[in-house]
Amino acid sequence: MSIKSIGAKLFASIVHHKTQKWAKNPVATQQKVFEQLIHEAKNTQFGKDHLFETIKSHKDYVKQVPIRDYEELRMYVDRVVKGESDVLWKGKPLYFAKTSGTTSGAKYIPLTKESMPYHIEAARNAILNYVYETGNTDFVDGKMIFLQGSPILEEKNGVKLGRLSGIVAHYVPKYLQKNRMPSWETNCIEDWETKVDAIVEETINEDMAVISGIPSWVQMYFEKLSAKANKPVGDIFKNFNLFIYGGVNYEPYRAKFEKIIGRKVDSIELFPASEGFFAYQDSQKEKGMLLLLNSGIFYEFVKADEFFTEAPKRYTIGEVELGVNYVLILSTNAGLWAYNIGDTVQFTSLKPYRVIVSGRIKHYISAFGEHVIGKEVESALKEAMEDIDVSVNEFTVAPQISPSEGLPYHEWFIEFEKEPNNLEEFALKIDHAMRKQNVYYDDLIVGNVLRTVVITKVAKNGFQEYMKSIGKLGGQNKLPRLSNDRKIANFFH
Repeated sequence: MSIKSIGAKLFASIVHHKTQKWAKNPVATQQKVFEQLIHEAKNTQFGKDHLFETIKSHKDYVKQVPIRDYEELRMYVDRVVKGESDVLWKGKPLYFAKTSGTTSGAKYIPLTKESMPYHIEAARNAILNYVYETGNTDFVDGKMIFLQGSPILEEKNGVKLGRLSGIVAHYVPKYLQKNRMPSWETNCIEDWETKVDAIVEETINEDMAVISGIPSWVQMYFEKLSAKANKPVGDIFKNFNLFIYGGVNYEPYRAKFEKIIGRKVDSIELFPASEGFFAYQDSQKEKGMLLLLNSGIFYEFVKADEFFTEAPKRYTIGEVELGVNYVLILSTNAGLWAYNIGDTVQFTSLKPYRVIVSGRIKHYISAFGEHVIGKEVESALKEAMEDIDVSVNEFTVAPQISPSEGLPYHEWFIEFEKEPNNLEEFALKIDHAMRKQNVYYDDLIVGNVLRTVVITKVAKNGFQEYMKSIGKLGGQNKLPRLSNDRKIANFFH
């Protein structure tokens, strides 16, 4: 066993015990975070505007700080971007993470000297928890690749800005830099297809042990790699045994990955965002990711089916229930206050608190009152694929409200790697799985308001072409699993 392996096991044990300490005291841990946030920000402009001096409880906070999304917080963010100090958080941010806004162009999410370390620690601790649980340290001496955005940073009024993954690239510890790929020069390539080609060239003869990235873009890398070497990825990288991912659910990709790799590999799921690092998979045996309750973030949860009502109830960690779809609301040490990130989560465990990402509050289908969410379509597809020789590269779902004939329906756009023998039978399997999960959808089928699922085949690389057409190919960009309109659907018709 190498010195690195021994060190990893010792460090993993320390981190595990520290994690257990706060995980076993969730309510007290969150209360402490809440009090620290209010105290630290009471003299900021936001703190003064919302009377932080008088806030003594969560009840006070709810009364004085409404839930906001980026647009509603923008008047404060714009002042920070212009160079003002002490607006949302004390001083100025270290960075702005630049993300794509849906209605307002670029969004600038502040990262502060208080919040930045948690982004780095969480990713590290996810790997160390895996080491602690499995005892596997084989990968620590091999090469690691992180498919991410360019680390080139711009500057705006004295604050550096870039993609979160590019900012994080500046914080790779020295002991990992020798093993880390791709090279800095390759990482700086902006065009995604050119970058992936360069990464293939750089890595094809290396001993890659850990590969990390959003599954859809890692799949693109794997396909190019396998085609060039004319063999499975697992034969190219014989010691590749750990895949780290985030951003989207891995399950729809798992079968395809195992086929292209040629064997099963362990995986660790992460839940990072520019606004904070919220959770990571702490167990290979249990479902869900450990919600990070001591990372400078105070969480509130709003039931998704109540979110758009007048003054919905805001629950704290001690009040949540298993299996309920919650909108995630954040208050952070980067100066986001009662901030709606747009993600929905469900708890899979309350001891400790583990979550799965169930979708986006804006990404749903309810054209007929069915309230279909991302988790349901992913689960339905997975169930339909069981016991059938079929492989799916990518998919999205949209409602067809006014078909040229017959009843309306949900249209599934699927890019198959291997098509089912009978497409109509496969569509019925998906429909059956959807009806089992969603009572509203079932009622609409029974009541002849909707007809069963219709599948539209998408040509090979069709979804990549779509993402390219909207300027979002690669990096941290993700294809929505479902939408309540026909914007994506119209690209394929």
